[in-house]
Amino acid sequence: MPLLALSSIHKRYGSNLVLNDVSLDVETGEVVAVIGRSGSGKTTLLRCINGLETVDEGSIVFDGKPLPPGGSELRELRRHIGIVFQSLNLFPHHSVERNITLGPTTTNKLPLLEARKIALDVLREVDLEDKLHAYPSQLSGGQQQRVAIARALAMRPRLMLFDEITSALDPELVGEVVKVLERLATSGMTMVLVTHEMGFARRTADTLVFMHHGRVWEKGPPRELFAAPKTPELESFVRAVLEPND
Repeated sequence: MPLLALSSIHKRYGSNLVLNDVSLDVETGEVVAVIGRSGSGKTTLLRCINGLETVDEGSIVFDGKPLPPGGSELRELRRHIGIVFQSLNLFPHHSVERNITLGPTTTNKLPLLEARKIALDVLREVDLEDKLHAYPSQLSGGQQQRVAIARALAMRPRLMLFDEITSALDPELVGEVVKVLERLATSGMTMVLVTHEMGFARRTADTLVFMHHGRVWEKGPPRELFAAPKTPELESFVRAVLEPND
């Protein structure tokens, strides 16, 4: 049984069909990179997986259980599905340590001392243990994004979702975040990433998902899809977006 199973997902905003019959399985330990043009439904897909948006049709099953519609059951599920956005959402008036310990102490009800140990552990994972007592304003954009990753990891999720987390960074800062993502992938973390970092997708992802007009247009091993797209839409995307960056 896959860790995550999406079956015939439909999502509408008014008359706009954003997700159209999307089905996708994600196995434990799998890294799935989701690519496509703006407006293809990528971010909405992640928000539905985490329960931030409700689907109109279809089903989402995580760890063998249907996604709850809301309430305490959904809050419990979000302990196991971490999500990091391109907008950092760090609390500027709290230190790095407090940004990270808030979730474990309030949601997981851990003692503060235990949460502080976790904070140090996850900061080591993103190479920022020396920034424990810093504030977000004292960090670069890349460092802030790594703190956001550490904050999500502190909840010890079974699945991590990343929504274009490098797109707002200066080019020289992208590499440090990609390096953390690669390390998470090799550690066995199950990940679904919406990304424009095609080098990372090609090197690291197990599965590439190309979305177009709200549908999963093509899906398969990254090297195969990059080398031999099966549809004109992906071939055009490869020519327009991927090849100039190679």
